[in-house]
Amino acid sequence: MAIIDFDLHTHTVYSHGKGTILQNAQKACELGLSAIGIADHGPGHKGFGIKLSQVPSMRSDIEEAKKAYPQLQILLGVEANIINASGKLDLQEEDCALFDYLIAGYHYGVFGEQPLRACLVHAGGFFYRLGGTSTKAAKVFNTEMVIKTLERNPVKIISHPGDKAAFDIAAIARCCEQTGTWMEINAHHKCLTVEGIRTAAEYGVTFVLGSDAHYPEHVAAVDAALQRADAAGLDRARIINLRRA
Repeated sequence: MAIIDFDLHTHTVYSHGKGTILQNAQKACELGLSAIGIADHGPGHKGFGIKLSQVPSMRSDIEEAKKAYPQLQILLGVEANIINASGKLDLQEEDCALFDYLIAGYHYGVFGEQPLRACLVHAGGFFYRLGGTSTKAAKVFNTEMVIKTLERNPVKIISHPGDKAAFDIAAIARCCEQTGTWMEINAHHKCLTVEGIRTAAEYGVTFVLGSDAHYPEHVAAVDAALQRADAAGLDRARIINLRRA
């Protein structure tokens, strides 16, 4: 069983998770974590993005959870959505200050500044998932979209890089090395893949295990992610939240 010090990628009922902030915190405390992050989806997601008007309520819930579990650091993040060719997230730049950290990831259900172009991007990603093929132009566009996002925004973690569409992982890893962005090995999704980890490991990037928990009982459940890291031959010392002996 993988034992981690912190899990910064968990969801709650504020987006499409099934547990509350207090329940996620309780599970983290039971497992002996030093910190947990609440990172519900950004407001641009049409299916289950948070509303910025909910942030004060989320902060209030965190304060209540801190009273119940004072030994646990509880952070409010957001899993913002990558969709705009400009590199802009589905948050206004001033809204980023509402959160303790930013995760950014590519998801369907977000249409951004150019809805028609976004539909084409999502359609290409959907067919890539079905058949494993993509046009060179789509891969270049997707990759540039991610790189511009990382260059424009203070992103702490890129979530499940390579998921849902074709991306150049080497180019993204090179950018993460330059920006200091952590690359997530996600337990809920299958990215980074074993091949993706091997590619990214050629660059000086930091890796982080993320549960992407949608239920409190899945907090810190990262065994699947660690198994892929080991299969790729990744030095465990490069995984920042893996607990050391």
